[in-house]
Amino acid sequence: MLKNRSSPPTASLLAALGLCATTLWPVHATASQALAQKYACVACHQPATKTVGPSWKDIRAKYDDGTTATQLAATIKAGSTGKWGAMPMPPQPSIPDADLQTLAQWVLDGPRP
Repeated sequence: MLKNRSSPPTASLLAALGLCATTLWPVHATASQALAQKYACVACHQPATKTVGPSWKDIRAKYDDGTTATQLAATIKAGSTGKWGAMPMPPQPSIPDADLQTLAQWVLDGPRP
Protein backbone atom coordinates (compact mmCIF):
# COMPACT_ATOMS: atom_id res chain seq x y z
CA MET A 1 0.00 0.00 0.00
CA LEU A 2 1.35 3.46 -0.92
CA LYS A 3 1.58 6.10 1.71
CA ASN A 4 -0.25 9.34 1.08
CA ARG A 5 2.48 11.89 0.50
CA SER A 6 1.49 15.49 0.73
CA SER A 7 2.58 17.81 -2.03
CA PRO A 8 4.23 21.15 -1.27
CA PRO A 9 1.69 23.76 -0.21
CA THR A 10 0.53 25.11 -3.53
CA ALA A 11 -0.91 28.33 -2.12
CA SER A 12 2.36 29.15 -0.38
CA LEU A 13 4.33 28.46 -3.54
CA LEU A 14 2.06 30.66 -5.65
CA ALA A 15 2.21 33.44 -3.06
CA ALA A 16 6.01 33.28 -3.07
CA LEU A 17 6.10 33.42 -6.87
CA GLY A 18 3.73 36.38 -6.86
CA LEU A 19 5.90 38.16 -4.33
CA CYS A 20 8.96 37.55 -6.48
CA ALA A 21 7.20 38.89 -9.56
CA THR A 22 6.06 42.07 -7.82
CA THR A 23 9.47 42.50 -6.29
CA LEU A 24 11.19 42.12 -9.67
CA TRP A 25 8.89 44.51 -11.57
CA PRO A 26 10.47 47.68 -10.16
CA VAL A 27 13.91 46.31 -11.04
CA HIS A 28 12.73 45.62 -14.60
CA ALA A 29 11.16 49.08 -14.86
CA THR A 30 14.25 50.78 -13.46
CA ALA A 31 16.56 48.78 -15.72
CA SER A 32 14.48 49.62 -18.78
CA GLN A 33 14.33 53.31 -17.91
CA ALA A 34 18.11 53.15 -17.60
CA LEU A 35 18.32 51.51 -21.04
CA ALA A 36 16.09 54.22 -22.52
CA GLN A 37 18.50 56.79 -21.11
CA LYS A 38 21.62 54.82 -22.10
CA TYR A 39 20.55 54.61 -25.73
CA ALA A 40 19.26 58.21 -25.80
CA CYS A 41 15.65 57.15 -26.48
CA VAL A 42 14.60 59.87 -24.03
CA ALA A 43 16.00 62.52 -26.38
CA CYS A 44 12.95 61.96 -28.59
CA HIS A 45 10.44 60.12 -26.38
CA GLN A 46 8.86 61.09 -23.05
CA PRO A 47 6.35 59.24 -20.83
CA ALA A 48 3.18 61.12 -21.77
CA THR A 49 4.17 64.06 -23.98
CA LYS A 50 4.98 64.08 -27.68
CA THR A 51 8.34 65.72 -28.30
CA VAL A 52 10.40 64.85 -31.39
CA GLY A 53 8.76 61.44 -31.40
CA PRO A 54 5.59 60.04 -29.88
CA SER A 55 5.27 59.52 -26.13
CA TRP A 56 5.74 56.08 -24.60
CA LYS A 57 2.01 56.22 -23.77
CA ASP A 58 1.07 56.85 -27.42
CA ILE A 59 3.39 54.12 -28.66
CA ARG A 60 1.85 51.67 -26.20
CA ALA A 61 -1.67 52.64 -27.30
CA LYS A 62 -0.83 52.27 -31.01
CA TYR A 63 0.73 48.85 -30.55
CA ASP A 64 -1.94 47.54 -28.16
CA ASP A 65 -3.20 45.44 -31.04
CA GLY A 66 -1.36 42.23 -30.37
CA THR A 67 2.02 43.54 -31.47
CA THR A 68 4.70 41.59 -29.63
CA ALA A 69 7.86 42.91 -28.05
CA THR A 70 9.83 41.04 -30.72
CA GLN A 71 7.94 42.86 -33.48
CA LEU A 72 8.37 46.25 -31.84
CA ALA A 73 12.06 45.55 -31.20
CA ALA A 74 12.49 44.78 -34.92
CA THR A 75 10.82 48.09 -35.79
CA ILE A 76 13.13 49.97 -33.42
CA LYS A 77 16.17 48.24 -34.89
CA ALA A 78 15.16 48.87 -38.52
CA GLY A 79 13.69 52.33 -37.99
CA SER A 80 10.60 53.53 -39.78
CA THR A 81 9.16 56.35 -41.84
CA GLY A 82 5.61 57.60 -41.94
CA LYS A 83 4.17 55.66 -38.99
CA TRP A 84 4.06 58.77 -36.80
CA GLY A 85 4.08 61.56 -39.37
CA ALA A 86 6.93 63.12 -41.30
CA MET A 87 9.64 62.60 -38.66
CA PRO A 88 11.39 59.27 -39.29
CA MET A 89 12.51 56.92 -36.55
CA PRO A 90 16.21 56.37 -37.26
CA PRO A 91 17.38 52.76 -37.25
CA GLN A 92 19.05 51.56 -34.07
CA PRO A 93 21.23 48.66 -35.31
CA SER A 94 23.91 49.15 -32.65
CA ILE A 95 21.57 48.35 -29.73
CA PRO A 96 21.97 44.69 -28.73
CA ASP A 97 18.92 42.55 -29.49
CA ALA A 98 18.44 41.65 -25.82
CA ASP A 99 18.28 45.34 -24.89
CA LEU A 100 15.89 46.07 -27.78
CA GLN A 101 13.64 43.27 -26.55
CA THR A 102 13.72 44.63 -22.99
CA LEU A 103 12.98 48.18 -24.16
CA ALA A 104 10.14 47.04 -26.41
CA GLN A 105 8.54 44.98 -23.65
CA TRP A 106 8.93 47.92 -21.26
CA VAL A 107 7.10 50.21 -23.71
CA LEU A 108 4.33 47.67 -24.31
CA ASP A 109 3.92 47.10 -20.56
CA GLY A 110 3.50 50.82 -19.91
CA PRO A 111 6.72 52.38 -18.64
CA ARG A 112 6.68 54.46 -15.54
CA PRO A 113 8.64 57.71 -15.40
